[in-house]
Amino acid sequence: MTDRGLQELALLLLTALANEPRHGYAIAQEVKTITDGRVSPRTGALYGALDRLLADGLIEVHREEIVDGRARRTFALTPTGRTRLATEADRLAATAREAHRRLAGGVARWA
Repeated sequence: MTDRGLQELALLLLTALANEPRHGYAIAQEVKTITDGRVSPRTGALYGALDRLLADGLIEVHREEIVDGRARRTFALTPTGRTRLATEADRLAATAREAHRRLAGGVARWA
């Protein structure tokens, strides 16, 4: 795993799974809710990102079932995913605080 920040879609998917397991369509709907409609992931991007998060051990398949003749997987955060999401949220919050401080006329720390 890298210390690099998460891509926006990955961050949003982890956030969508933070409070409960969800299947793909429900994750996409939750992302739309989280972003107030700004982000509406396409199916290919959604499942590609979910596959990467699975491979990285940040999410897991919580349940698999057949619904209307189609396979449906429900995903959940792993403990590693929960930790990574918390770390990323802290990093982004610190960056946002610094941006607001500078916009308010604060002196740059690294000048």
